[in-house]
Amino acid sequence: MRSLMPHFEVAPPNRRNARRMRKVLTDAELTFWNAVRAHRLMGLGFRRQMPIAGFIVDFACPDHHLIAEIDGPSHTDDVAIARDAARDRHLRLLGWHVLRFSNDDVTKHLDDVCTHVLRVVGLDYPGRK
Repeated sequence: MRSLMPHFEVAPPNRRNARRMRKVLTDAELTFWNAVRAHRLMGLGFRRQMPIAGFIVDFACPDHHLIAEIDGPSHTDDVAIARDAARDRHLRLLGWHVLRFSNDDVTKHLDDVCTHVLRVVGLDYPGRK
């Protein structure tokens, strides 16, 4: 049985922005999306560019309250790190678990990224030892 999708009020500009962002994924985001879309990762259902509480998260697995953020170089300066930390704290207060991966993690170590996601939700990846 699937749980009901959590719904949040989404301001029209945020909804438009999320739709636009779904059309222009980075290479790393597209790589991750191709690995998890259509329940490909052990049946987990992910949504991309999902609005949650005023934020647009890269990927969300609502059944497990899991968020996967794929971070590029713009997330490495002190201001961006502080902003991301505050955002993650707010999402955690709402019951979400936030995972952050770099573009390089996804493009060079996708199997490890997927294994980590599965471990966080309590599943074991059958191809791993």
